[in-house]
Amino acid sequence: MKDLAAHALETARNRGATYGDVRVVDDRHRALMTKNGKVAHASDSETLGLGVRVIVNGAWGFSATDDLRQESVERTAAEAVQIARASAKVKDKPWHLADEKPVVKDWASPCRIDPFSVPVDQNLHLLAQIDEALRAVPGVTLAEANLNFRRHEQWFYSTEGADIHQTRHTTGAGFDVYSFAEHEIQKRSFPNSFGGQFQNKGYELIEELDLVGNARRVAEECVALHKAEQCPQGEYDLILDSNQLGLQIHESVGHPIELDRVLGMEANYAGTSFLTLEKLGKLRYGSEPVNVVADARPEHGPGLGTFAYDDEGVTAQCTPIITNGLFTGYLTSRETAAMVGDARSSGTMRAEGWNRIPIIRMTNISILPGEKPLTLEQLIAGTDHGILMQTNRSWSIDDKRYNFQFGCELGWEIKGGKRVRMLKNPSYSGITTEFWNSMDAICSRDQWTLWGTPNCGKAQPAQIMGTGHGASPARFRKVRVGSAFKN
Repeated sequence: MKDLAAHALETARNRGATYGDVRVVDDRHRALMTKNGKVAHASDSETLGLGVRVIVNGAWGFSATDDLRQESVERTAAEAVQIARASAKVKDKPWHLADEKPVVKDWASPCRIDPFSVPVDQNLHLLAQIDEALRAVPGVTLAEANLNFRRHEQWFYSTEGADIHQTRHTTGAGFDVYSFAEHEIQKRSFPNSFGGQFQNKGYELIEELDLVGNARRVAEECVALHKAEQCPQGEYDLILDSNQLGLQIHESVGHPIELDRVLGMEANYAGTSFLTLEKLGKLRYGSEPVNVVADARPEHGPGLGTFAYDDEGVTAQCTPIITNGLFTGYLTSRETAAMVGDARSSGTMRAEGWNRIPIIRMTNISILPGEKPLTLEQLIAGTDHGILMQTNRSWSIDDKRYNFQFGCELGWEIKGGKRVRMLKNPSYSGITTEFWNSMDAICSRDQWTLWGTPNCGKAQPAQIMGTGHGASPARFRKVRVGSAFKN
């Protein structure tokens, strides 16, 4: 791989590039899904290719190929230079990269059991067991279960001297169960919606989740929702379980802090951002207990936004985003860091694969847990009249990431510090800064989970990326509830 990269970089230099980098990516993916006792999807794919990114006359050029013969690699580098040279003719201003010391490193995410060492027959047997347990509950209409495994191996080289080899194993699993009765569909997911739980781990994650052991309980909740009362409308204290709070962070914190959205360089999928530059260090984003970080470091946990180096060769970092409620940081790249007064990139540039150019992406955008011991049950016990909501079912947020509405799968009404009844079709809405300023309590570290979101879309051509969101259950005062399902 190093020889191929050397040919590409030498070609780029000889044709006038002042900077160049090469990413060689070997990406393997296995996805399995069952639906009502039958195999609904089974795939096992692998791609290998190379992407070349260069700067010529202060403008970017990028080209990629899956033909790794020397002549093809050199031709790809030459094409990247040609594209950059053409781009330079219409650029607004030249790009300058923030300094970054090049490193020579080899890193791999922890993986106790290689997921690809587990036979497909064994995978399908597990899915069949989950399916059987779900459909054994009377009233279940549809059961879906899935397993996803990925090995992403990447080599990064640059004209500055970087030589970085990284390997990440990702495992994901979960199930959804549906019940149709009296013109209404109810759904429950485990351990989370949108595919379940995903982490940078091996097959050991499957063992930790105990999918079969939780199947009957979750299916019974799904069926019971038909007899539950409709979520009331009004202003209530709201407790969000950590799985729902993770998505709230993703949509109302993660996307608006992407600096390319703020600068108007990107608007696909998720729009732009209300977090204009003058708000940095001044905006009261949330209340005092709100502390959010963008943390790609391995010590933060096995999140889908965890790595040792980003796709510009920048070391993984922890960036304070909201500090005691104050807005303190953006997600930046080597080319945008200076625009917010930073001398160094925050290390957030990533690409979906070898044929995509790196762009600013969320890493692990996590809310820090409370410092004092506090469990979910204790949080409920301290709430006089409120609603607990669990597991996202729907979301809507405007293209500035400011006004939002979320629906959840399951709700519980709380009175006098106790859960008094199950609620169906719970929803809540608000304005981003008002909502985060209403948070008055968050549970402690023992209640904190680092959730994986595997399907965040951005850019054109589209790139699907995994992100992580750590959260503990938290309480928000006087939130608008129930408006999504008006009686």
